Amino acid sequence: MSDTNSKETPRWGRILLKVSGEAFATPEAQIDGDTVQSIANNIVAVREAFDVSVGIVVGAGNIWRGQAGAGAGMDRSQADYMGMLATVINALALQDRLERRGQPTRVMSAIHMAQVAEPYIRRRAIRHLEKDRIVVFAGGSGNPFFTTDTAAALRAVEIEAGVMMKGTHSGLGGIYTADPKLDPSATKIDEVTHIEVLQKGLKAMDSTALTLCMDNELPIVMFDLMGEDNVQKILRGESVGTLVQS
Repeated sequence: MSDTNSKETPRWGRILLKVSGEAFATPEAQIDGDTVQSIANNIVAVREAFDVSVGIVVGAGNIWRGQAGAGAGMDRSQADYMGMLATVINALALQDRLERRGQPTRVMSAIHMAQVAEPYIRRRAIRHLEKDRIVVFAGGSGNPFFTTDTAAALRAVEIEAGVMMKGTHSGLGGIYTADPKLDPSATKIDEVTHIEVLQKGLKAMDSTALTLCMDNELPIVMFDLMGEDNVQKILRGESVGTLVQS
């Protein structure tokens, strides 16, 4: 990596990036190598441009959804644990692509899997970040009935991130007044408060994650992860996606 002194100063010095499992997939593959490489390239570009530490939470929707399993009659706890295991697969795929690009990366799992990932320990995670390593958090929160959005909010608060950045893959790139796929008159919202998202029922993330961010005054940026240089633009203070803050 380039000299820290030559890097830009970001709007937030530590970020938590939430990447959905669907972002790893294409219609042809549950985990598409080129797509994962593209995500890794974006993260590398951010690290090369900014003096920023990066934590990442990955979802597993490309492999398994606990709610879908529960809807098919499976025990909800069992289905959610399967989803947590699937996040480890995605985390390992992302770690491989990042390290191929010379980025020291650690996978930390809320579910102990000693042969492939470190156990999640808050102080150790912060130490990795202080040593300029990327940390990929897997295993969700380690508890059923909680989404990876909630796990991302929890990890962001724990590592004292300045912002939680939720990258979407749908091309919408933010929060809208209504579902733009169903309502052509829906418009994108540039900035909104946590409580307004809850009160208006805007489709952003689950209420548990939102409430956790609100209670800890943690800003959220929802944006198009696949948009060119979007993370860099956000760290420069440009208006990209939707900013949610108190």
